[in-house]
Amino acid sequence: MRFDLITLFPDLIAPHLVHGITRRAFEGPVQVQTWSPRDFTDDAYRRVDDRPYGGGAGMVMLAQPLLRTLDAVLAARGVGPHAVIHFTPTGRRLDQALVQQLATGPGAVLLCGRYEGIDQRLVDARVTLELSLGDFVLSGGELPALALLDAVARLQPGVLTEPSHQCDSFSDGLLEGPHYSRPERLLVDGVERAVPEVLLSGHHDHIARWRRERSLELTWRRRPELIEAARAAGRLSAADERFLRSLAAGL
Repeated sequence: MRFDLITLFPDLIAPHLVHGITRRAFEGPVQVQTWSPRDFTDDAYRRVDDRPYGGGAGMVMLAQPLLRTLDAVLAARGVGPHAVIHFTPTGRRLDQALVQQLATGPGAVLLCGRYEGIDQRLVDARVTLELSLGDFVLSGGELPALALLDAVARLQPGVLTEPSHQCDSFSDGLLEGPHYSRPERLLVDGVERAVPEVLLSGHHDHIARWRRERSLELTWRRRPELIEAARAAGRLSAADERFLRSLAAGL
């Protein structure tokens, strides 16, 4: 699996690949290569941006250096086709389903824009997917690219303890419930807070049901649209539905 990042700031990328548990992926199956469009300019100033046609604030990344960079990247990657992902607030929201899909694929080219954006003609001609992290604006595509790399890396075999990512939020369409660790009783601001007794019971079926109900409750309260999506996909059991009805009755 290979990811090629086209960025004006390649030095932002490398430090994030050598820390934490995901480094196992970047030292193994996930290859990451950075490319700077400045290396593919043809003027003394290595210009990669210019003023927008029609006027307006800010600068626009020029198409020609990016086209040359993309051509070099695709030549280095070999036989395609290759996904070219552009990070932009106007793109599709990145979600766990897409991360899981990318985690089992060959990788992609990640196009990290800056300034006011990229010349639309390049986007129209070469980009196969536009992605957004959410309804807010960042200074560039590097942080979304790193978020995508991290999400993909942690799903690689041998990176996490095998069941860990299967319980993550969104892996089954719901939010993940709460976690507790030692000590059993914790004094916080003068109030003693205990671990729920069911987690100390050793009764695995009861623990599994408690965790499922906490996941359902948290999702129902904070992201009710995910409950509806899970219901439509047939991922809710009869016991799940009974529990959700009890929550609604308690309003």
